[in-house]
Amino acid sequence: MTLIQPKSLRRREDHRLLTGQGNYAADSAPPGMATAIFLRSPHAHARITHIDTAPARGLPGVIAVYTADDLTDVAPIPGGINFPRPDGSPAPKTDRPLLAADRVRFVGEPVALVIAETRADGLEAAEAIEVGYAPLPLVAEPAAALALGAPAVWDDVPDNIGFLWQRGDADGANAALAASAHVTQLDFTVSRVTANSMEPRGAWACVAPDGRLELHASHQSPFALRNAMASANFQVPPTDIRVIPGDVGGSFGMKSGVHLESVLVAWAARRLNRPVRWIADRTEGFLTDEQAREMRVSAALGLDADGRFTALRLRWDVNLGAYVSGRSGWSVGNIGGVAGVYQIPFIAAQVCGVFTHTVPTAAYRGAGRPEATYAIERLIDVAAREIGLSPYEMRRRNLIPPEAMPYKTALTFTYDCGEFEANMQEAAALADLETFEQRRAEAAQQGKLRGIGLCNCIEVAGGPFLRPSKDLATLRLAGDGKLVLRSGSMSVGQGLETTMTQLVADRFGIPLEQVVWEGGDTDLLPGGKGNGGSGALCVGGSAVSLATDKVIDKARRIAADLLEAAVTDIELSNGRFTIAGTDRSVDLATVAQAANDPTQVPPGAEAGLVESGEFTPTAVTFPNGTHICEVEIDADTGVTEIVRYSAVEELGRVLNPMIVSGQIHGGVVQGVGQALGEIIRHDPDSGQMLTASFMDYQMPRANDGPDFRLATREVPTSVNPLGAKGVGEAGTVGALAAAMNAVNDALAPLGIRHLDMPATPLRVWQAIQAAKA
Repeated sequence: MTLIQPKSLRRREDHRLLTGQGNYAADSAPPGMATAIFLRSPHAHARITHIDTAPARGLPGVIAVYTADDLTDVAPIPGGINFPRPDGSPAPKTDRPLLAADRVRFVGEPVALVIAETRADGLEAAEAIEVGYAPLPLVAEPAAALALGAPAVWDDVPDNIGFLWQRGDADGANAALAASAHVTQLDFTVSRVTANSMEPRGAWACVAPDGRLELHASHQSPFALRNAMASANFQVPPTDIRVIPGDVGGSFGMKSGVHLESVLVAWAARRLNRPVRWIADRTEGFLTDEQAREMRVSAALGLDADGRFTALRLRWDVNLGAYVSGRSGWSVGNIGGVAGVYQIPFIAAQVCGVFTHTVPTAAYRGAGRPEATYAIERLIDVAAREIGLSPYEMRRRNLIPPEAMPYKTALTFTYDCGEFEANMQEAAALADLETFEQRRAEAAQQGKLRGIGLCNCIEVAGGPFLRPSKDLATLRLAGDGKLVLRSGSMSVGQGLETTMTQLVADRFGIPLEQVVWEGGDTDLLPGGKGNGGSGALCVGGSAVSLATDKVIDKARRIAADLLEAAVTDIELSNGRFTIAGTDRSVDLATVAQAANDPTQVPPGAEAGLVESGEFTPTAVTFPNGTHICEVEIDADTGVTEIVRYSAVEELGRVLNPMIVSGQIHGGVVQGVGQALGEIIRHDPDSGQMLTASFMDYQMPRANDGPDFRLATREVPTSVNPLGAKGVGEAGTVGALAAAMNAVNDALAPLGIRHLDMPATPLRVWQAIQAAKA
């Protein structure tokens, strides 16, 4: 196993990004750039009776106006998913049109594309297009969609069920629940949210001098985007398309997959033979970015007389939106997390994907992990209160012990390692758990309701899901002694430019500035993982480590030849190769020059010094931890304040503790944001989005949280050479449950059994008033 030297370094990319030197999708301005504007449906469900583009075509600055009839040489985005429907038949293949032709199925679905010289010209032209709509009945949420006689989103799917996924031992779970001393049942919802990345979605495209399509997109997985567009949309070899993301201002899963806007700007650029750009405004993003999380959950947890778990049964009714595709599997791929870190003999799970007249849902930070953790952790808190056991003790007595590893849960996952009680003990100390009741009493004297919420979280990383992914990297020793690193892992704002170059710099003993980072361009490598699933360090970093090993080995042989010494006597330190026990050494630049001189290359070695690393882990990893959230509620206003937050994350080996802390901090804020305020709401009658701006959608702010108490523990995994497990999703996975458990703990003395998220002031106040009445 490669030894990682933990070192907190400031992010090297921040100076460039914070001083306006970034290169985002809206920054480049090649000559002749045109603007793309989409005309989008104002109806959630309607038949298109006619589209008249003539009034728009003659307006000043208009270059072209396109409808579905023009898209004869580009294909829609493929639909369908490899899950069955209730009768065992395959999920419907709901291909997603690039422009709607005869029917629209959600507010914001595009019906026409305007290409204009300026944005103002394009907006004016889009308003001039005349579209006839015949409104149709609609459904906006799963319960309504599953009701008998509900309007069908797709004519050939009258029950609106896109798929029904079932796993586990249903008979065993039902029998165990029937025999249990106590069964806790709970029905609850997980609210729909949207990513709201700092940089909205956007892309521009052109035809390169070599005749290839060149796409610059705010996207997190350039190779996946290139390959999918080539095979599904344009039917060309992948090498005919080059994708260059540049800098990406946040992604969170929303910026993966194929976006129809990216396909259409590439298509228009090729058709017009000039660059074309589309950048979403914030409202357009609210209406059209793939959203996430929304589900209705029905669950039951069985316990024996000693408070030990006997069985878990649950069903998720998940809002798919209007289309089902491979992007719709987020709710299934990570459902194994409902097992938590506990010994549960029997688990049975169902996930029902439900069509509605809303924008499709897909992966968002955690992609099913926070929902799974919330399901088991919320049940545990309710069960503990019902049988009179402390939430901490109930968790502790049901933990999987370290000596049971590897441990196969009753639902999909096999954990390779973990020390879950140690996480709980350290988190309890951080949170001063023993003195909480004293703080609760002090808050009560001030008229406040104080509550505390625990959460043990575990997630799968390095996938996607249970499928370990491959990543590539190359490392080149340049003639000036600098090392040029190309990684298939895509940096989207989480600090990979620092992390990956730090990995190389530490091995060579050189300053970070001596390592050059290159990434995010499909011409740089034959393939790459991109970003997602917390796999950057454990998969991408392992590929970088392998490439680094190869460069060091080859450079050591060259240095040995230059120094006329045995290879085994050569040591590498501070960027120099030295004969052990002497002061004779050569620096990297000297080695690089020799590597490119055929007369100095050792026999059997190739000239130049560039090596590649390719890594596929033997299995996925399982980061885990314990979060403890403490809140105070003003009973008169319903306002909830987070007064303490403590978290211990067990992430395997940690390279840069500062970046890890930042990742956890940001993830916690996203989880707490959903718990306390964020929600996408639709009018049930019209399907109109009621929260399509920051005036209506409550984003968390910097002063909404306290200083976080964070710690990490290291239990290295053996499935990759770095022993790393991943951190990207960690904070969000634990925060959602910890925050909601804290709110519900504060309200429990009033007789409130469960409050659904989000715990907005109005919802909390209403619950308090209802309890008083």
